[in-house]
Amino acid sequence: MTSLLLRNGRVIDPARKFDAVADVLIRDGKIAEVGVVTATADEVLDCTRKIVCPGLIDLHVSVRDPGYEEDETTATATAAALAGGFTSIAALPDTRPVVDNRAAAEYVILQAARAGNCRVYPLGAITRDHAGQELADIGQLADGGAVAFTDAKRPVQSAEIMRRALEYTRMFKRPIFTHPQDATLTAGGVMHEGYYSTLLGLRGMPAAAEDIMVSRDIALAELTRGRVHLMCLSTRNAVDRVRRAKQQQIGVTADVAVHHLVLSDDCMQAYDASYKVDPPLRGREHIAALIAGLQDGTLDAITADHQPCAAEKKDRELDQVPFGIVGLETLLPLCIEALVEPAHLTWPQLIALLTTGPARVLGWKDRGTLSPGMDADVTVIDPDVRWTIDPNEFRSKSRNTPFAGRNVRGRAEVVLVGGEIRFRR
Repeated sequence: MTSLLLRNGRVIDPARKFDAVADVLIRDGKIAEVGVVTATADEVLDCTRKIVCPGLIDLHVSVRDPGYEEDETTATATAAALAGGFTSIAALPDTRPVVDNRAAAEYVILQAARAGNCRVYPLGAITRDHAGQELADIGQLADGGAVAFTDAKRPVQSAEIMRRALEYTRMFKRPIFTHPQDATLTAGGVMHEGYYSTLLGLRGMPAAAEDIMVSRDIALAELTRGRVHLMCLSTRNAVDRVRRAKQQQIGVTADVAVHHLVLSDDCMQAYDASYKVDPPLRGREHIAALIAGLQDGTLDAITADHQPCAAEKKDRELDQVPFGIVGLETLLPLCIEALVEPAHLTWPQLIALLTTGPARVLGWKDRGTLSPGMDADVTVIDPDVRWTIDPNEFRSKSRNTPFAGRNVRGRAEVVLVGGEIRFRR
């Protein structure tokens, strides 16, 4: 019997509305006791002035393995996740081959077990090869461990295909994750369509492309009584439409990528490919709406939207460069900068968006909490440490970040998965 005592930290467990200076006793990989613990333990960690919370969860991470190992591997992605404070990630099926069958889903689980870092859950494809033409083997994928279904950054353009996907996945009690975007309106675009795209002479991606598809997918969720999760919302109207849908108790959830809370489209004046993301960085009025959506519960989770790209892929003309920011290792300090420091959110509210929120989206009742008896997935955060983001120190294989050299505050110090210390800074 092995035991570990996390002593005297600020324990925040949003699932139980617990926020107090307390101890956490872990025994045999499970949470044994939270409160004033008098029992002895094999190892004691002093967590004074630290935050102790459930392990963070990211709903969609591009792991790139198999097929794009020049960008990332399961080993490097999961190491980056641990360094960012994440104990569980859901892996997008945007690999080669696409995760559209049971064997491919089982490969994801096997690779994660070999890496031995954080927990990895496969997301299965909605359509075969992400082609948008015919449904993937939904039932086989569910049996193989897929926790949800998505075509990653490729929007399902056919309403009929999306309708059938929602009807089918409802049988397996799994949500559809969708990148809500009308691809005909964004084709060839590199940034948000507006003042700065006109000023810079760059092809724009209008907010309407997202708004239209959000409306469609909400309508289809209402029609089918299926569950749709909207990834990386970025527009004011999209937030308003999700808010109304939730008031009508339609089965819709949504998340926001942290960089959409920190950066705006004026960054593109640098012509720096590091700022090229999909959906694109928007204007300040959209950022304000996203923050309001986090405050009132319209948005369920915050994600890193981790999209690693090898250096040679980002070193091209702006219109040829792939979209994406590598984000797992920088999410926490950026959330502090964008949300906690300006007092938009309290620490318990932020932790909820990184733990209980994602767990609820996936229907998990055994993750995102420090309840006694649960697996001891725990993140210890130093909320005050000052540091400078240096991509050369990333555990991710890729370095495509616009935040190099940024002075930030707060990061994960210790991360436990199943009671075992998997990361210690």
